[in-house]
Amino acid sequence: MMMARKQDVRIPTYNISVVGLSGTEKEKGQCGIGKSCLCNRFVRPSADEFHLDHTSVLSTSDFGGRVVNNDHFLYWGEVSRSLEDCVECKMHIVEQTEFIDDQTFQPHRSTALQPYIKRAAATKLASAEKLMYFCTDQLGLEQDFEQKQMPDGKLLVDGFLLGIDVSRGMNRNFDDQLKFVSNLYNQLAKTKKPIVVVLTKCDEGVERYIRDAHTFALSKKNLQVVETSARSNVNVDLAFSTLVQLIDKSRGKTKIIPYFEALKQQSQQIATAKDKYEWLVSRIVKNHNENWLSVNRKMQASPEYQDYVYLEGTQKAKKLFLQHIHRLKHEHIERRRKLYLAALPLAFEALIPNLDEIDHLSCIKAKKLLETKPEFLKWFVVLEETPWDATSHIDNMENERIPFDLMDTVPAEQLYEAHLEKLRNERKRVEMRRAFKENLETSLFITPGKPWEEARSFIMNEDFYQWLEESVYMDIYGKHQKKIIDKAKEDFQELLLEYSELFYELELDAKPSKEKMGVIQDVLGEEQRFKALQKLQAERDALILKHIHFVYHPTKETCPSCPACVDAKIEHLIGSRFIRPSDRNQKNSLSDPNIDRINLVILGKDGLARELANEIRALCTNDDKYVIDGKMYELSLRPIEGNVRLPVNSFQTPTFQPHGCLCLYNSKESLSYVVESIEKSRESTLGRRDNHLVHLPLTLILVNKRGDTSGETLHSLIQQGQQIASKLQCVFLDPASAGIGYGRNINEKQISQVLKGLLDSKRNLNLVSSTASIKDLADIDLRIVMCLMCGDPFSADDILFPVLQSQTCKSSHCGSNNSVLLELPIGLHKKRIELSVLSYHSSFSIRKSRLVHGYIVFYSAKRKASLAMLRAFLCEVQDIIPIQLVALTDGAVDVLDNDLSREQLTEGEEIAQEIDGRFTSIPCSQPQHKLEIFHPFFKDVVEKKNIIEATHMYDNAAEACSTTEEVFNSPRAGSPLCNSNLQDSEEDIEPSYSLFREDTSLPSLSKDHSKLSMELEGNDGLSFFMSNFESKLNNKVPPPVKPKPPVHFEITKGDLSYLDQGHRDGQRKSVSSSPWLPQDGFDPSDYAEPMDAVVKPRNEEENIYSVPHDSTQGKIITIRNINKAQSNGSGNGSDSEMDTSSLERGRKVSIVSKPVLYRTRCTRLGRFASYRTSFSVGSDDELGPIRKKEEDQASQGYKGDNAVIPYETDEDPRKRNILRSLRRNTKKPKPKPRPSITKATWESNYFGVPLTTVVTPEKPIPIFIERCIEYIEATGLSTEGIYRVSGNKSEMESLQRQFDQDHNLDLAEKDFTVNTVAGAMKSFFSELPDPLVPYNMQIDLVEAHKINDREQKLHALKEVLKKFPKENHEVFKYVISHLNKVSHNNKVNLMTSENLSICFWPTLMRPDFSTMDALTATRTYQTIIELFIQQCPFFFYNRPITEPPGARPSSPSAVASTVPFLTSTPVTSQPSPPQSPPPTPQSPLQPLLPSQLQAEHTL
Repeated sequence: MMMARKQDVRIPTYNISVVGLSGTEKEKGQCGIGKSCLCNRFVRPSADEFHLDHTSVLSTSDFGGRVVNNDHFLYWGEVSRSLEDCVECKMHIVEQTEFIDDQTFQPHRSTALQPYIKRAAATKLASAEKLMYFCTDQLGLEQDFEQKQMPDGKLLVDGFLLGIDVSRGMNRNFDDQLKFVSNLYNQLAKTKKPIVVVLTKCDEGVERYIRDAHTFALSKKNLQVVETSARSNVNVDLAFSTLVQLIDKSRGKTKIIPYFEALKQQSQQIATAKDKYEWLVSRIVKNHNENWLSVNRKMQASPEYQDYVYLEGTQKAKKLFLQHIHRLKHEHIERRRKLYLAALPLAFEALIPNLDEIDHLSCIKAKKLLETKPEFLKWFVVLEETPWDATSHIDNMENERIPFDLMDTVPAEQLYEAHLEKLRNERKRVEMRRAFKENLETSLFITPGKPWEEARSFIMNEDFYQWLEESVYMDIYGKHQKKIIDKAKEDFQELLLEYSELFYELELDAKPSKEKMGVIQDVLGEEQRFKALQKLQAERDALILKHIHFVYHPTKETCPSCPACVDAKIEHLIGSRFIRPSDRNQKNSLSDPNIDRINLVILGKDGLARELANEIRALCTNDDKYVIDGKMYELSLRPIEGNVRLPVNSFQTPTFQPHGCLCLYNSKESLSYVVESIEKSRESTLGRRDNHLVHLPLTLILVNKRGDTSGETLHSLIQQGQQIASKLQCVFLDPASAGIGYGRNINEKQISQVLKGLLDSKRNLNLVSSTASIKDLADIDLRIVMCLMCGDPFSADDILFPVLQSQTCKSSHCGSNNSVLLELPIGLHKKRIELSVLSYHSSFSIRKSRLVHGYIVFYSAKRKASLAMLRAFLCEVQDIIPIQLVALTDGAVDVLDNDLSREQLTEGEEIAQEIDGRFTSIPCSQPQHKLEIFHPFFKDVVEKKNIIEATHMYDNAAEACSTTEEVFNSPRAGSPLCNSNLQDSEEDIEPSYSLFREDTSLPSLSKDHSKLSMELEGNDGLSFFMSNFESKLNNKVPPPVKPKPPVHFEITKGDLSYLDQGHRDGQRKSVSSSPWLPQDGFDPSDYAEPMDAVVKPRNEEENIYSVPHDSTQGKIITIRNINKAQSNGSGNGSDSEMDTSSLERGRKVSIVSKPVLYRTRCTRLGRFASYRTSFSVGSDDELGPIRKKEEDQASQGYKGDNAVIPYETDEDPRKRNILRSLRRNTKKPKPKPRPSITKATWESNYFGVPLTTVVTPEKPIPIFIERCIEYIEATGLSTEGIYRVSGNKSEMESLQRQFDQDHNLDLAEKDFTVNTVAGAMKSFFSELPDPLVPYNMQIDLVEAHKINDREQKLHALKEVLKKFPKENHEVFKYVISHLNKVSHNNKVNLMTSENLSICFWPTLMRPDFSTMDALTATRTYQTIIELFIQQCPFFFYNRPITEPPGARPSSPSAVASTVPFLTSTPVTSQPSPPQSPPPTPQSPLQPLLPSQLQAEHTL
């Protein structure tokens, strides 16, 4: 009910009349008291609707208009307000005034002729159709304003506001105003209506007037007084609300607020509104070129704008906008000014960098000088209008050139002066640096390796400290030290070469003993170049070990002159001169040119192929890469489970060339599928040139059925598989092999064997096409080797020029890149000469293993090392082989002024005389000699040809008669490892080809071979047993054979008469085993042994061959072999056999007096020969070469060449030699970096780019790495083998491709596997142009790791870590922290910090495995990453060092400390990259330690 009553109550309406002093100027002064302003502010309080000027002087027409309507009062309209008690009311406002005629300046005549006092007190006002008043402009233009009439044309006044102006009115007396007000009040009081006194213009009020007004009010029955200011909008509403309270007695009394308190509140409200409006302007207006109209439209709807305009008006809002625009423009100009001033020093450096040019010039003159420079307009712009900041140039953002008038400002002058001072200081610093360098170069106290602390006192003075910072002179000193250290190392390397004879006489191998190393120190100790590295003993020892490695393993890569090795130069020269058949064949070859890739087909239905492919991928170490014998290969798998005749299931595609196939079955149906698929595949390639799929190596595997290896079904499956394997001529693997666990199809050992065999067959796809025919080899009359010294000061081009330009020079048929064929007239006949041009270190390996008719040895007359290497080489050459010495001089011999050159020439001549060789000298100024100078030498070779060949055959026969396999461990004796001509000749490993061919056979011989066999058959000088070989060969499918250097038959047609005339069996003649030695000293064990191709051995005595000796004059001496039964039947060679062989060989040597070596004939050769026999006990040769070889083989579980296929006890050793000559060799190819999986099919802007392009200071971690690690830590920390088990390659590619297109990719939403994400993350680091751990930092890390004390080592590593580039450091910290977190879950994921380091160190550090230093430091790198993972809190979060859970990681440097001489990591050993799961890598120093220390180290 109460609610209803409230709603029925009408809104009360009050009529208020505003009165006050009015009249002519004489009565009120020049301006009114502010009645109109008071009414205006109350009725229309908005600042834009408030008008200060309301004139009372009107024309007659205006007075008579509808607004004034001939009345002396104005109707201001109706106002609705809510009072303090929240009750809304309406008020009609009327202003009583007096309008003055603008002509007579007297009050207008109206209908009411009463005076103002009486007229103002009227309570009934009537005026028909009177319009509401707005402002003076409305008069006469009423139609342009809202036309609202006074209601009913009449009003009853409810109360009065009596206005008193308290300001200093012009021409008005305040006392007179009070008298008028007093009279007016008396008249108003008669109406009995409420009255409120309003003091107007208090913002300009006079304190006395205000006080008098209050006194007046007090005297009139306590009138309410309200102090107002219409202009400031203070207390205006309060005045009217106070009157309403008096009119309505039911309302409470209003609280009157003093003017200043109300003014304060109003000011605060305006200030708040102003702040909000300024914020709004700053948010919307960003450009100083914005205009008010557009911005005003944008701000219309904003409450901040509306509030401020309401309080202060549009004009003030616009004024604030203009102030903001001015501020923006000023800031813009200042920014431009700063940019120009920042570019000004760069302009000075570019245009006037020379101090001599401007040292005396003022800024004004320098300004003129700048205008003359050619590049002036590149840096400056001359404006037509100045200054530049007052023109439109400030908005020309594309033009970054400096306004030239800026040079007239004070900051520009200061920058010019700073430029002058900088140039002067730089000149002084340059002078100081130059003086410092001169001090270093001239000081006798600065020696290689001397620490700065020791050198400081000798070279520093006060000027250096004043002008050079510590980092500068430390850098200069470091560069100088590097320079003199490099020079000292070069000199020391040259010294080692000058003592070449010592190293070759010591018979050093890969494990030199302390005694021999001590001898080297004793011999070299007095040399100044040895002493120069006294403070760098570790580096000096490393150089010695590296040189020993070169002597033991001489290749182009280990050559001290690499990459300028003579062998590489010769190969390039001859290769550019001829296009070899082998090169053409290689281009047409079907084999993959990438030797580091293995393509494997996996054939099996019902998911068998995919399951095995996943298991093999799980064994890969990094992104589908597999480790075989220490080398890393990229493994590409092609699972096939459907019809192989369909293109999608084809064995071969345009991008996939298979190297082998694994055939899987677990039932009769799956076995049938395998057989049908193989037959279909072979049928599809019949009749094609590329029918190599017919000979594709196969392996048949019975898949393990979840560990079930029992039952008749399994037994029948095995039998059926064996039958099929026999039919397909492939290897069969059954599930009974050890190591196969539950759920596994094939173990890791079997996979490694399969891949080894595939690698072997892959290497040998081109053997038949690249091998020279036997007839071509037999047609060669002479084999000459030309030896050159690497690093000699002459060009190999000049020496070879007359050879290559000869009309008879042809490409060698042997396929070698360092030999040519010459056809020269020697005597009465032309001879075909095979000329091999080799470095000395390559020539060492062929002195005994290869038939050579003569040597042409070059040396430089001004280089001691050149002649020293020549002497070392000649020491082991037999004295029957002709030698041609050639000295290369700077000029004619008679004008040489160099004592060294004269001594070297004299010594060369004396050596030639003592060995009955020939000597000549060639001036380097005229290097293009003619081949005619060698004709006397060629004649000597022809004369001695027969005896040389016979001697060579004798040596091979003596070796063949031995039941032991002697391997030359000494480079002096011609190690098979010492061949730089074979690419990647690292080391021979155990042949494993037999895995693919149980019935191993040889490749079919060429037609030339057969022809030669027939020719030899008609000659009674040879008798062998080849027929059975050929009968087998013709019926066998040739397996792929490794391309080896071509087989050389050391027999010519003219030599056949010297061979044995009889053979009791009358079998078809063939070639003996002794000449089947290739030209580059290969190991006969390199080829597989065809057991089924060998005839049954004889028990009787067998002739090997007969040789003539020059001293017997026609007497034939037959070398016979007494074949002893072998106890173990393996051909391993027992002690008794070795003794018997030694006696037999001794007997043969006594029959034929073997030629001696040149060292016995020349006193200048073998000056260090005494060291050869001085190490009978305690050295690395104490067991002898044969026993030592046997022990090495036994320790490796490898029993020599004969252990692969055992021989019967009565087998003929000659047959064994032939088998050995056909054996294959598997060598490790160089690892090739995995190609980017992301860039194979599209161009990525994210992967494979520098790290700095994918990080920012705000986001220092690449977003891809961050997403991957977050995903792994959220879902994959418990995944077994995380980071070791590779993800699917195609999924990884898809992941990277999707991320490349959308960096906001959600990995969880895409449902990628954890291993895929982990593999993609590792691939990101693998594809970086530079490794995450920079190469220069890797050197420092290795040095820090050498510290023995663990705590010091960790602190040293931490210091190196601080030197990382900022981007690398942040990412490395992020990754290591993640790996540390992964390692904490090792009980679940089985990934300890060691396992993680093995998987990650190649990715983070990416060493170059082609260098010995990287191979040596392999274990060190892995240990460093392991330490970072273990001690992550210490390295990155300043936590204390924690103890590792087990033994501390083995440190190579720690072991080195036990050997006084070996203070640095040697470069001779070759540890393999870690496998997965990895064996503990051997310390690089372990091969060099005595057995006792080795035992301690392994413990």
